[in-house]
Amino acid sequence: MNTLPALTTLRSWDPPPHWQRILTLDAHTGGEPLRVILSGFPDPPGDTMLARRRFLKDHHDNLRRAIMWEPRGHREMYGCLLTSPVTPGADFGVLFMHNEGFSTMCGHGIIAVATVAVRFQNVPSFVVALDETAEVPGVGIVRYDLAFGGAFYAYVDAGQLALQCIPEEIAHLVAKGMAIKHAVMSSREIRHPLEEDLGFLYGTIFIAPPLDSGADSRNVCVFANGEVDRSPTGTGVSGRMAIHFARQQVGLGQPYRVESIVGSRFTGRVVRTTTCGPYSAVIPEVEGRAYITGRQEFYLDPDDPFKAGFLL
Repeated sequence: MNTLPALTTLRSWDPPPHWQRILTLDAHTGGEPLRVILSGFPDPPGDTMLARRRFLKDHHDNLRRAIMWEPRGHREMYGCLLTSPVTPGADFGVLFMHNEGFSTMCGHGIIAVATVAVRFQNVPSFVVALDETAEVPGVGIVRYDLAFGGAFYAYVDAGQLALQCIPEEIAHLVAKGMAIKHAVMSSREIRHPLEEDLGFLYGTIFIAPPLDSGADSRNVCVFANGEVDRSPTGTGVSGRMAIHFARQQVGLGQPYRVESIVGSRFTGRVVRTTTCGPYSAVIPEVEGRAYITGRQEFYLDPDDPFKAGFLL
């Protein structure tokens, strides 16, 4: 039976004009995905990126779910929307998203948007507390540092929990990481000194010795609704640079190499010191590599019961 005519028809198929189309460029940084939305989303209004983030959360969260969640995405998907700039000298703005909502900053995403070997300077990063403890149900007393590197994280020495931050431990890392996150959130207020919208705990970062002789340390970030970052986490490395600088473990300009759960690597440096409200802060620089993996056109059939996505 000759199937060529059927294949020709299929290859030339086009969706009905009333279906919504969303065009994306997919990439990864150190194994962590980034789906860059090029068209199909509304251009959010607002004079700041945080105002635009609020608008999307309030009015178009269904589109985030459609692209991040199954069946078009998955639990570990990460994405961003490119917008017009809000500050002089900028070429565009970036709003990040994931399985739980809209992020406030994403280091691996910045690297992926650039799509080449690149380094970027992050926002002022600072330590809120060192050597704090929290009672974690099912785990016990856990010691952590709290720092901001574009988002707030609780940094935990994985050795406390007999973890090595390896792929075979991923279920334990997610369960314990989320338990620690909720315990810290319950035990203290998380507040950014300048922006109310940034005042929440994004995740838990486990720290372990490196497995590669070329790295200084290993990171596993459990964030949002139980996502695991495949990269070393750009905002997480930024917060770590603030912690290491505060502990006098790194100096200005000194490179610090952090590997991820899959062995990819970011290099962090403290470029200069500054302040953020009442906190002593640093401006960190993070370097890594990203690769384009594909170009996608997604369709939202209005009759599809799962057009807004789902998660298992």
